[in-house]
Amino acid sequence: MPKRLTVVVSQGQSNNPAKRKLEEDIVASLLFEPGIEVTIVPHLYDLKTDGPGIMGLQAITTDFVVISWLYERATRWTLDRNNIRGKEGTTLLVHETDEDEDDLLDDEPSDEDKLRVIENRPLPNRFIYCIDLRVSNQVSDYVDEVKRIQKEISTQVVQLGGLGAAPAPTPQQLERVANPTNDTALKAGGELEKPEVIEPFRIEEDAKRRWYPVIDYSRCTNCMECIDFCLFGVYGVDGAETILVEMPDNCRKGCPACSRVCPENAIIFPQHKTPTIAGSDEVAGGGLKIDLSQLFGKPKEDEKSLDTAVRERDEQLLLAGRDAVGEAVGVPKRQAEKDDRAKDELDDLIDAVDDLDI
Repeated sequence: MPKRLTVVVSQGQSNNPAKRKLEEDIVASLLFEPGIEVTIVPHLYDLKTDGPGIMGLQAITTDFVVISWLYERATRWTLDRNNIRGKEGTTLLVHETDEDEDDLLDDEPSDEDKLRVIENRPLPNRFIYCIDLRVSNQVSDYVDEVKRIQKEISTQVVQLGGLGAAPAPTPQQLERVANPTNDTALKAGGELEKPEVIEPFRIEEDAKRRWYPVIDYSRCTNCMECIDFCLFGVYGVDGAETILVEMPDNCRKGCPACSRVCPENAIIFPQHKTPTIAGSDEVAGGGLKIDLSQLFGKPKEDEKSLDTAVRERDEQLLLAGRDAVGEAVGVPKRQAEKDDRAKDELDDLIDAVDDLDI
């Protein structure tokens, strides 16, 4: 028998008819799948930490799937900042540009000296699968992927059973054991009843649009450059001196400046128009990934990003009635170590590579 699986459908921010229809058709199709329980929440990114949406998701103690209008990384780390954690479940329904990402990353120089925050953060023994609703407009693609995931976790239960304590059942699960429905119901003579459709659990919340950074702790090295750079009190540290987004609603709407100065590209703004800032693993330049900074120092693009970040921050300071500070405050530490020596032939070669149209 397939393992029971919860699927969370996170609705889009707008009432776009095409988006709403895709959401509704996916929900309607999943309702007829045995062992699938559907929960509908407003847009994941807009949910308040202490609101019913997040509290409802925190009540899920087993493996689950989240289908949302966000990149997979953005979904995963938005959940994480709300203490909804689990091991990363592999999703096969992805953007085309992400398909060969692992192969590209395997060719990059290693960075073993850097300790990532996630290495000191234990994860619950369950899997969370994140699917982006922008990958396809075909309902069957999402239903088939959910069925594949359900089969995968059912196989894991058979293989790993007895290796650890199972999570405590929820009250809803206990109720269904006591009063079997759906694919477990039997007639008096022992004949299986026709599966009943279980209505989706809809969580209502007045979720207004928000704007705040989300930290990808699988990349973050706790360098604190973001807290030095941001002058709006968004960041803080926890009891273990680990960086966190302490006051998300202090963030200035539309400003992604801190993400541009992060040396590990660990800061995500899920609603930003630039895919790499919004959480995509998309590789710039048509799939060609060359990290010259590992060999020859900081590339010119990083300097441009810093200039943009300083300009964006100054604009927000002025809008808030404060003085612009330029590069006088919170400029990344690596800038202070910049080599001021004259360019040599190798620098000229790097410049020539930068100018190539590839």
